[in-house]
Amino acid sequence: MKLISLIQVLVAVAIVALILLQERSSGFSALMGGEGSVYQTRRGVEKGAFYATIVLCVAFIGLAVYQLLR
Repeated sequence: MKLISLIQVLVAVAIVALILLQERSSGFSALMGGEGSVYQTRRGVEKGAFYATIVLCVAFIGLAVYQLLR
């Protein structure tokens, strides 16, 4: 396996983990009795996880484009 492919797999796993760690009060949990607030401000670790997810998604797309053009 090439190094770029391995890095892309690790970035994908990190993206999935960060998405699963982010808590949202809407959607299915709201239907089952959870909080149903429409807007929630991100603070602290949640805000950092949100920005890290965005950065890793951009890195993932960049790696995919690099592999495509190579």
